Amino acid sequence: MHEDPAIHVARTPAGWRLPGIANLHSHAFQRAMAGLAEVQTDPADSFWTWRETMYRMAGRFDPDTLRAVATQLYVEMLEVGYTTVCEFHYVHHAPDGRAYAPASAMSDALIEAAAGTGIRLTLLPVLYMAGGFDGRALGERQQRFGHDVDAYLRLFGDLHARQHEGLRVGCALHSLRAVPAQAMDAVLAGLPDDARIHIHIAEQVAEVEECIAVRGARPVAWLLDHAPVDARWTLVHATHLDAAEVQGIARSGATVALCPTTEANLGDGLFPLRDYLDAGGRWGIGSDSHISVSPVEELRWLEYGQRLVTRRRNIAVGDTTPSVGATLFAGVQASAAASTGFDARDDAVVLDADAPLLVGATPADVLDRWVFAGNRPLVREVQVAGRRVVAEGRHAMHEAAARDHARAMARLLA
Repeated sequence: MHEDPAIHVARTPAGWRLPGIANLHSHAFQRAMAGLAEVQTDPADSFWTWRETMYRMAGRFDPDTLRAVATQLYVEMLEVGYTTVCEFHYVHHAPDGRAYAPASAMSDALIEAAAGTGIRLTLLPVLYMAGGFDGRALGERQQRFGHDVDAYLRLFGDLHARQHEGLRVGCALHSLRAVPAQAMDAVLAGLPDDARIHIHIAEQVAEVEECIAVRGARPVAWLLDHAPVDARWTLVHATHLDAAEVQGIARSGATVALCPTTEANLGDGLFPLRDYLDAGGRWGIGSDSHISVSPVEELRWLEYGQRLVTRRRNIAVGDTTPSVGATLFAGVQASAAASTGFDARDDAVVLDADAPLLVGATPADVLDRWVFAGNRPLVREVQVAGRRVVAEGRHAMHEAAARDHARAMARLLA
């Protein structure tokens, strides 16, 4: 076995072995609408018009359809090398806003999907209380997302009590615009000390402008000043930052969850990656809306976006690591435990060493080849907690999950 311990890549008889990858941000139900929001509805189409399509799809789900779509999604994730997923889950109630019996029914569907497929799940029930920074009430289509503080903490407590080897439960604050400041304080005070905390933040320019207008500060700056942000926190997107915010996140020890394919699909903007790396910031990737389910594509477009805006090559490199692939892969490994709550050292992804794209590969270039040399699937085997869940590139539930997913999609699209 030839190994480079710095990047945990080993050539074994089965193929190129590397650690599993954590997907730090997922909205499982949105996989059902992938490709269905690519028709112009407004000359100024943006995240805010895309959200109308998302609301319509979210309104059609029930626990059974969510379980089927999530199972298909998690099979896909495992087959491409994700071994852990952080599920940022906000579709809690029935479409009219009434709670299911039990109130955790939609969360239970995600837990069952993860357990069935074998992926590690960090479930992040979302607190969603307001329709904007001005505190306005939730709109009709947002009713199934909403909780008051007490109801949210009851749900969190129920789910947290069920943690086990493959399940962690953390807290998600939807966004500063959806969580009033006092509610945030109350929820944070009610969490156990080890709970992971995730939040959407600074994703769109309009959000930044509204936060400045209402709270007198940029979103990330406000959060750093008003919350105990530390290594337990994951800031999702954080696209629009000024220099002080870049430094502030890095100093806090928090992780930024970057979702390049979704951020590109929504037209959100580009994260200041080079400045953040220079500040020593921690980051990871997520597939978010699942317009793509591929760590390769997330990492590739994270780098390519920087190349396009700087008109230079090989941006994401370290002081001692000139390989972009190795630097990117080291970044996702360094942030995984802090964001997910899992020690996933027994997870592994094995790449097909006989694939044409990897002919002649070495430990020094195999990650660059995997990330940048094409789109042919190269994952041959995946292990979670030492148990093989993908063999010969195929999950054991591949066919069954696809059949259930097809039935669920027929209902959702009827």
